[in-house]
Amino acid sequence: MSLAAMRKQNSLDSLLGAAQKESAPQEKKSYVDERIWKPTMDKTGNGYAVIRFLPSPDGEDLPWVKLWNHAFQGPTGQWYIENSLTTLGNNDPVSEYNSKLWNSGIESDKETARKQKRKLQYYSNIYVVSDKLNPENEGKVFLYRYGKKIFDKIMEAMQPPFPDTDPINPFDFWEGANFKLKLRKVDGYWNYDLSSFDSASALLGGDDEALEELYSKQHSLADFTSPTNFKSYDELKTRLDAVLSGTVVANTTVQTLMEDEPTAGAKVDTKPEPAPTVEVVDDDNDDAMSYFEKLAEE
Repeated sequence: MSLAAMRKQNSLDSLLGAAQKESAPQEKKSYVDERIWKPTMDKTGNGYAVIRFLPSPDGEDLPWVKLWNHAFQGPTGQWYIENSLTTLGNNDPVSEYNSKLWNSGIESDKETARKQKRKLQYYSNIYVVSDKLNPENEGKVFLYRYGKKIFDKIMEAMQPPFPDTDPINPFDFWEGANFKLKLRKVDGYWNYDLSSFDSASALLGGDDEALEELYSKQHSLADFTSPTNFKSYDELKTRLDAVLSGTVVANTTVQTLMEDEPTAGAKVDTKPEPAPTVEVVDDDNDDAMSYFEKLAEE
């Protein structure tokens, strides 16, 4: 860099402009994962789409991955939204804390443990056959996050409870079946009971070339359970302590909370934030995590 360029770069006006830009209020980022598809509700509060579950990605064993996590608001008003180490078969500070609460024999402790219990999620690759409210999604490959209710429907298709029903492998390109996703509200809960698999049929007419191209577009599922995507026990314990007591340690972050935290060792107001007006959420609800993440961002 020449002296003239250096002088211009370090001029008073340039430095003041840079400082003002850095100190200006920053717009919150939602950090939406564009790889993940979600059903959209219409004006009547119902959702409908047709999707196709896809086979295991190249080099991976299963067409789904299971992930445990916690999502709850502590007495400090702060949120705890983290993947649980129990996914990896390891000890997790929240699970340990919940066990102590439950074993105390105090009903209020048990109620707290219930609110903080693990939530189960599955991820699979899907092909969007029909999405009338978002037609730009049709013909594309996405990740789909779902819960136990839909996973049970997958298992029922593979192991039908009645002898007059032929089993279907929903993840097969040629002998699988489209899944008609029907979502509605029943007594304040998201309900998927009307969702069902169609008759078995080849995806994309069984065109091998088209299927090969589609197969190459799938997303890795193994990444979700890679140890590198989980915080350490100590990091999670630090975050849990902050949520429960209001003491925040530097560099403590929550993956979906974009709020600035106080600096290390600072005391925060432990008075809980006013509870937002919320709809009833089932812990097994397939959209529970999306719901809690949205609350945490408000």
